[in-house]
Formats: sequence, C-alpha cells, structure tokens
Amino acid sequence: MGMTLTTHVVELDGVKQRYHMAGSGPICVAHSGGPGIAWESLRMRPLEEHLTMVYVEPIGTGESGRLADDAGYTLDNYVRYLHAVVQDLDTGPVVLLGHSHGGFVALKYALAHPVEALVLYDTSPVTGAEFFGDAVANLQHAGNEILAAFTSQHAAMTDEELTGVLQTILPAYFADWRVEFESFRAACKIWSAPSRGQDVPYDVRDRLPEITAPALVIVGDKDPICGPPWARQLHQGLPSSRLRLIEQCGHIAHVERPEVFYPEVLKFLS
Repeated sequence: MGMTLTTHVVELDGVKQRYHMAGSGPICVAHSGGPGIAWESLRMRPLEEHLTMVYVEPIGTGESGRLADDAGYTLDNYVRYLHAVVQDLDTGPVVLLGHSHGGFVALKYALAHPVEALVLYDTSPVTGAEFFGDAVANLQHAGNEILAAFTSQHAAMTDEELTGVLQTILPAYFADWRVEFESFRAACKIWSAPSRGQDVPYDVRDRLPEITAPALVIVGDKDPICGPPWARQLHQGLPSSRLRLIEQCGHIAHVERPEVFYPEVLKFLS
C-alpha cells in the first residue's frame, strides 16, 4: 500500500534541500547513503504504517540543489543540511535512521545536536584503508566485473556511468541475489557530484561515548561493505546501544530481509 507523500523544501546558503514525508505517528528521519544515492532506494513503506517517515533528498541528488563546488559534499555539510530539515520539522530532537554513508551523517549529527534515538543501519564509525581493504576482500568472491566496478567507482564519472557501476555491483551487496530484486536494482540511481567531496578522514570511534541516545545497530551478517566487525565497533562504543545481526543478509536488509528488518526497527522504536 502507498501512503501519500508530501514534498517540502528548506534552503541553506541559497541551496535548496528537499525532503519527503509519508505516514503517521512519531517522526523518523531517514538519510540515504552513497554518498549520492537516490532517497527513493531507502523508502520504507512498512514503517510508514507506524511512523511519520521523513526522507531527506540529499544535496547533490535528485531535485535538491547542487553545491557550487563538488568538494563541499562533506559530512559536516550533510549534517548542516540535515539540521535544516530537523529545524523545519520543528518537533525538537528526532529519531534518525541512517543507512551506510547516511549512518556516518547520523553519527556526526548526533555528535553536534540532540537526537531522540538512532537507527544505525549497515554503517560504520570509521572509514579508511582498512575499511576499504576489508570491502575489497569481501567482494573477491563476486567476480572480476564486480570487483573492477567497485574499485573504479571513484574515477571521474557522469551520473549515468556511476549509476551503471552501482547497478553492476548491487548483486554483491546481497547475501542471496534473487530475481525479485531486479526491480530494486533497475530503480537505483546515484549522482556523481557527492563522490567528489573533499572530506577529512572519517573516524568517530573516540567520540562514540558522547552519544548517549538509545541506538539500534542493525547489520546483515553477510554485508560486504559495513559488516559485523564495524557494527560491533559501533555497539561497543555507544553506551546505550543494542546490536542486531540479521542472518543471511547483505547490505540492504530492508529489501533482502524485510520480514526481519522492519519488526526489529519497530520493536526498538516502540
């Protein structure tokens, strides 16, 4: 079933940031990953039956505005634009759900602003050489085409080229790729400008104890990108967190194992 979706716009530094709302009940703000992946890939209709879902359409993607300089797509700027959305909602601290790179944004946000709770979904407190090396090692079994696409994705590309790379890699992000996921793959889009952000190294491990809000760390046991080792680091560092490993699941649990993912999120948020 489809809930009615309303679209809203906030503006910061002359750049428009769109967001979309659907559902009813307590507010949960969802931030997609990439950076640069279309917000629609994180639409969570089953949650809309219980929550007012607010989907950020990140700057640099879709119909949201573009920064004048691609170097500006940094976590700190994503946090600033996310905060503009939260201020526009005008409800006080919110529940944040961040997937993958969106989890980085959620964590950085929680270090700067009060939050009601965090759902940290297939994400990590750190990136860098070990993180990316781990991902490449986990994708070795996926075959040369996927490995080549994954390791070349930071080459300067158009939106269409990067979307092609994402759609090539996507089956490896699932524990068990099945034909019914093809429609999700076909709909996946990514914009290339955010991948050219010039950010400082991301590592919030030392600061995790500062985040005292309740946090659900949820991860697929077969996630090749932000898998259990990174989730455990989050769980160990966050004082009010619980860790949930979803078995036989990759990087996109809400598509691959919705029957486990959604009840876990709702149980936590109730």
